[in-house]
Amino acid sequence: DEPTEGIQPSIIKDIANVLNEIKKMRDITIVVSEQVLSFTMAVADRIIVIDKGKFIHEDLRANVDTDKIKGYLSV
Repeated sequence: DEPTEGIQPSIIKDIANVLNEIKKMRDITIVVSEQVLSFTMAVADRIIVIDKGKFIHEDLRANVDTDKIKGYLSV
C-alpha cells in the first residue's frame, strides 16, 4: 500500500527497479496501491483506478492515457 509515501524520489526509482526484478525472477504478480503515477507506470502491467471502492478505469499500461489518469489523481 503506497510504497512511495514519504520516500525520496531517487529511492522511488530503486524500489521500482527492485519490484520489476522480483517480478522477472520469480514470475509472480505484484499488486501495488499507489498514487504516484510515474512509479505506477514504471512497475505496472495493468492500471486500475479505484474511486470510492469502484473501478472507474482499467487498461494495460501500454494503452494508458496518462493525462486522463492524472485527472483521476488530482485533488
